[in-house]
Amino acid sequence: MTSIRYPIQHNTVTCPACGLLCDDLVVDCNNTGTLKVSKNGCSKSVAFFERISNTATPLIKGKPANIAEACAQAANILSSSNQPLFAGLGTEVQGMRAVMSLADRAGATLDHMNSASSMRNTHVVQNTGWQVTTLTEVRNRVDLLVVVGSDIVSYNPRFFERMVWNTESMFEQDTASRQVVYLGGRDLNTSHGISPNGTKPTVLPCDTAKLPEVTAALRALVMGKTLSVTEVAGISVSDLQNLAERLKVAKYGVVAWVSSNFDFNHAELAIQNITEMVVKLNATTRCSGLPLGGSEGDYSVNQASTWTAGYPIRSSFKRGHPEFDPYLLSTQQLLSEGSADTLVWISSFNPDKTPPHTTLPLIVIGHPNMQFAQSPDVFIPIGTPGVDHKGIMFRIDSSVSLPLAQLKNTDLPSLSEVIKQIETALTGQQPC
Repeated sequence: MTSIRYPIQHNTVTCPACGLLCDDLVVDCNNTGTLKVSKNGCSKSVAFFERISNTATPLIKGKPANIAEACAQAANILSSSNQPLFAGLGTEVQGMRAVMSLADRAGATLDHMNSASSMRNTHVVQNTGWQVTTLTEVRNRVDLLVVVGSDIVSYNPRFFERMVWNTESMFEQDTASRQVVYLGGRDLNTSHGISPNGTKPTVLPCDTAKLPEVTAALRALVMGKTLSVTEVAGISVSDLQNLAERLKVAKYGVVAWVSSNFDFNHAELAIQNITEMVVKLNATTRCSGLPLGGSEGDYSVNQASTWTAGYPIRSSFKRGHPEFDPYLLSTQQLLSEGSADTLVWISSFNPDKTPPHTTLPLIVIGHPNMQFAQSPDVFIPIGTPGVDHKGIMFRIDSSVSLPLAQLKNTDLPSLSEVIKQIETALTGQQPC
């Protein structure tokens, strides 16, 4: 690991605190190794980089151990396990590649802590496909942005700053003339949708749980259908008709949503209404969907899983080959029905993402600041990607991977180093 001399100012730092992976941050590191975001930060990046990491040592049943002993004990637990579950999975690409190798060796099931929300998008892609765009296309082309059921900034704080109200675009577009519409949700922070010239966004509020019927109505109007009602979920049909016409005449419309905000039954139907409406609009103009959100490395984990095993997360190596089931292989399902006999919980970005309560043998590999309601059988503290060691992450649009830098010195190992050591102890030979 590279040794860093303090103090130092790190420029063009990539922030993994949300799916945007903003790569223009300036982070200062003082003589004690304390970090401070000095430019281009947001609330999430400040909380991430300026968190003070505790000094932590590996623990076996609450008692201090060295890293070799902890990895050996983790391997012992896995060797006697028939149905291990690797969950949490808060990591970046290199960490996930190591996890995939160990999961293959151990016959484990894999599930990310964010899978419940990301599966809403996955179901739509698997069922009908979709037409989605990239953040770069949005930054350079969008003229009408429709935000469905979210304010976006609660999840991606700098989205409007970097992708909508950016002062420069490749095609000399007057970005201040862009239009923003908020469709659905209540009490949203819509201030970021106000253009630099003071134009306020259109706001069409409704209960988030009503979005399936609202998006179905908007889709029908885009298709030229006539509705026999005057309002849908409190939104007048005339306002929806007006939005449909605006989408039809836009040169590059974008319809954005955050799947984790769609916490209601059959949420995937609302997403499918959006994406099928986008397909219809593309018959006469340009329009794209834009799934947003992203945290705890979920997009990077799904990318690494898909190219390695052919499936996204909620896959299993139990039978000696990859299998995928979005329902039966969820962490909640496996733990509630007793279909797992060991839980390995991984969370390298966030100490607050602790494992669910379980009576199973528990191995935790995570942030050194983690606190537990129940003491794990093995706890191995690791460094944070993008702070303590380098890494690679995929942006929310899945089209760009960005490097994470090491910003300070640490004695903590990376997740991939720990996983490889466990795999070596488990197999008695060097891992693949």
